[in-house]
Amino acid sequence: MSRQKGAAGGQLRSLAAAPPRWKTLWSRPVGRVLDHVVYRTAVAGRENIPAHGPVIFAANHLSFLDGPVMVGAASRHMHVMVAHEMFKGFLGWVLDTSGQIPVDRAGDRQALQFAKDVLERGGCVGILPEGTRGIGDAAHVNGGVAWLALNSGAAVVPVAILGTRVGREPRNTIPRPRRRLHVVFGEPLRIVRESGVSGRVSMDRATERIQHLLAGHIQSAVAATGQELPADDHLPSKHKGQQP
Repeated sequence: MSRQKGAAGGQLRSLAAAPPRWKTLWSRPVGRVLDHVVYRTAVAGRENIPAHGPVIFAANHLSFLDGPVMVGAASRHMHVMVAHEMFKGFLGWVLDTSGQIPVDRAGDRQALQFAKDVLERGGCVGILPEGTRGIGDAAHVNGGVAWLALNSGAAVVPVAILGTRVGREPRNTIPRPRRRLHVVFGEPLRIVRESGVSGRVSMDRATERIQHLLAGHIQSAVAATGQELPADDHLPSKHKGQQP
């Protein structure tokens, strides 16, 4: 772990190598406390998570809580890709010591390589491929999940996170304790590189498949749980063209 100056003059933490698995051992219990003590989280579809081998958890993004809530709901430990500007101060220390991966959303091949290293050792990576907090419908996703899936052979598990932001709550809202949250894990998708087509075309097609998979899964979860997505708060979108 190395450090660099942030835009506001603070120390940003950055990785020199993929985080070790042992760092995630305490993050899931903390996530479970968040899910079931601080909030009331209903978890469905956990049986869809492969018990062994590399897995990419691809979730929609509503609020700051989505990553921790997903970590606590999953049956396996994971390293979540988190915006690098969050790796500062006490929060940065928590993210570092729990094995999360800082990523520059403007484009960060090194972070993707670290995530690939985690997958190649049979671990799990969590990604919020919409790139920024929004209404969480996965209308647009970046290509990071597709790149990792194509280059690691990992299964992609779609994850619908609902209730961490509702109605017209601002995107920086932290919900009050005891709110009902929902985490729904979908059936895994395995993507293989297509023969006879360029790498770029394979990437584009894989990204489109993942976007359709996640968007459809979210809508199915909304119908099953009765928990609607939040309304658009009309903040500028940063979805397109970002890395996770």
